[in-house]
This record gives sequence, structure tokens and C-alpha cells, in this order.
Amino acid sequence: MGVLNDAKLGWTVARDLLRARRVRSKLAGQLAARAPLSRRRFEIGVYFADGDVNLYQIRQWYKPLLELSKTHPVVILGRNPSGASALLDECPLPVAYVRKVSELEAFIAEQDLKIVFYVNQNARNFQMMRYGRRWHVFINHGESDKMYMTTNQFKAYDYSFVAGDAAIARLNRVLWDYDFDKRAIPIGRPQADHYSGIVPFERDGRTVVLYAPTWEGDRPAAAYGSIASHGVGLVRDILSSPDHRLIYRPHPRSGVLDPAYAAANREIVAAIAAANREDPTAQHVHDTGAELGWQLAVADVAVVDVSAMVYDRLATGKPLLITRPVSPDAEIDTGGYLSDAEWLLAEDAPEVRARIDRLSHDSAARVRLGRWVTHYFGDTSPGAATRRFHGAVEGLLAEWDRNAALHARDEPVDEHDVYAEHDEERL
Repeated sequence: MGVLNDAKLGWTVARDLLRARRVRSKLAGQLAARAPLSRRRFEIGVYFADGDVNLYQIRQWYKPLLELSKTHPVVILGRNPSGASALLDECPLPVAYVRKVSELEAFIAEQDLKIVFYVNQNARNFQMMRYGRRWHVFINHGESDKMYMTTNQFKAYDYSFVAGDAAIARLNRVLWDYDFDKRAIPIGRPQADHYSGIVPFERDGRTVVLYAPTWEGDRPAAAYGSIASHGVGLVRDILSSPDHRLIYRPHPRSGVLDPAYAAANREIVAAIAAANREDPTAQHVHDTGAELGWQLAVADVAVVDVSAMVYDRLATGKPLLITRPVSPDAEIDTGGYLSDAEWLLAEDAPEVRARIDRLSHDSAARVRLGRWVTHYFGDTSPGAATRRFHGAVEGLLAEWDRNAALHARDEPVDEHDVYAEHDEERL
């Protein structure tokens, strides 16, 4: 058994090394083929130290940042080879590959970055946050009532852009001695102003159901995923109906840790393919695309797990069901929307169409939903969140100018000399 395990480990290491070489080779070609980025061009940076597996965390910001770049040039700072290569392939914004600390420092020295955005809590963020004389701003990769949204790490940033009153109330319960009025700036959900994309089917009267489960999680407290508990029965019930169309959008990490979860995901994908072969007009969708938006906008009803997808959908103001985690250890914040949400239990998933029908005719549920939409996102009329996002940026830039004037006579600091060479970590 030990020999077999050693062989599997050796194969995994060899496979990963081969993939890493291919990625680096591709990245070298991408960088050689493009023109150098202009000096003294960018005011705003977006720091992303992760690989391509976590690209979903920054993708949702492409369109809002592209709109912002019309007035304040934006650059993505990629630290990981696979992440940077994927960004160069798909991101509509300029990308700087700064793998080493010396490369990061050289790029910072060439630019006039006044604001740096962060979309996650990667520990490597601190390699960027050590540079002063600029605002470090956490913008996150979604609104959620998961425990991730109440981390004390918010204090590490100069400011955080949050969705609205719900986020501030949530943080207020756990962050001691934190200046919410100054450092937590509500902007709504600017991504919702860009919910668009090519819909891969014609609207023909079918009820469109979006099922967007999260992954299985890496610890019991975060075991929110429903593919293995709800998914197969739920999907088969929808596929059996000539009056419904399914959009299945699993989290890109689904099944990476749990073989049973991966097997359930494969079963769902196979069932969708079989249903489309049997009835080509059904046009059920297994969605693995990079773009998130059209799915949320086009679905008549969404079924989602406890994840940021709850709040992505909530921002549309349209009906949704939330799968109740079967793990008793899964931590659920019942102080907000989840205390009043429409839950789908695992035992009810095989009859989800009946549950959807009841929800569609429930006027009281619509009233409750509207109240929570306002609590989480404020004004959700078209363009309102984008205006708040841009206003928050303008406010920080004005504050940067004010502080720059106050410190104009300060002695310059050579930041490269401040930090020892052993910090030259290769990522």
C-alpha cells in the first residue's frame, strides 16, 4: 500500500511540475508578444496573488473596473504564473506580471498608484500592503453572510468597500474599536449594473431555473455545498419537466477535496447531456464560462447555496431558494437575510418544482425579499451602485491629495532598502 501511495504521489508531483513548466512557457510568450506597460500611467492597482483556480474572485470586477478605468487608469498586479497567464488571456484591463518582490517594487516605482484594491484575503497581500503613501482597500469578491465576511483581517486595510447596511451591521458585531464611519464605505453591488452576456437559448416560455452550488468546503464549519446532498435529486426533477430549463453553474472548485462530491457533479453533468439529447429543444445549460451575470438576470428562480451567490442573486430582486446545509457543523449567520430566507431542505430537493411554484405565487415572500434587498444593497436602480463606487474612489483620491500635500516636505524613504533581501520570495 505504501508503494502504491508513493507512486501516486510521485505521479502527482510530476504532473504538477509539467503543468507548471507549460504555464511558464506560455506566460513567457504572452509577455514577449505584448508592448511594455507605459510608465506613470496607472492610478489604481488591483492586487491578485492567486492562481487561475481562484480567478472567479476577480472576474466579477472586470466590468466595473473597466468602467472606472475610463477616468482613472487601472492595472491588475498578478503574482502567480497561472493566474497572470489567465488574466493576460481574458482580462480586459492591463496586467503586470510581478512575480518577485523586486519586480513588484520596480513596477511600483514606475507608477503613481494611489489606491490598491484587494479581492481576497491571501496572506501574500501583506507583501503589497507594506508599501505606504497609498490607500490599501479591500473590495472583496462578493457579499455574503459566511464567516469569511466577519474576519478581523478587515482591520489590516486602510478602507473597505462594503455592500450596505447589512455588511456594516455584521462587521459591527465582531470588529472592536473600528471606525466604521470612516473605514467601511458602502457602495452597493456595482457588478449588478453589468449583469449581461450572451444567453445561449431562446426564451420560449419555459421557467428558467439557475442552480449555482458552491464547493464542498475545506472544513466542517464551511461545508455549505449542496451538490452531493441536494443536487442530483433537484436536477433530475427539473430535467423531467417539459416546462422548465436548467442552468447548472457549479463552483469551479467543486469536488477538489471530496470524491463523493465530484461524483455527484459528474452525475449531474451527464444527466443534463442526456436530457438535451432526448429533447434538443430543452436547451439545458451546463455553464462553466468565465462570465457571471446573464445567468442571474435571465433566471426566473435561482437555487443557490450559502455563498456569495445568494447576494449576487439578491441584488437582482428576483426570487431565490437557498439550500439548507446538511452538515450540523456548517456555520450560518442567522442574524441577517438567512434568518428570513426561503430554505430548501435536502429531503425536499427531489420535488423542487413544487417548491418553486409555491414561491412564485407567494406575495408575502416578494415583500420580504424587497425589504432585504434594500437592507443589503441600498438603492438597486440601474447605475446607482456604479455611481456610489465611483464616488467612493473619488473621495479616496481627494483624501490622498490632502495627505500628499500635508507630507510634501517629508524626507523620501527608499522602500527597497527598508525591507531585507530575504523577502525576495518566489511565488
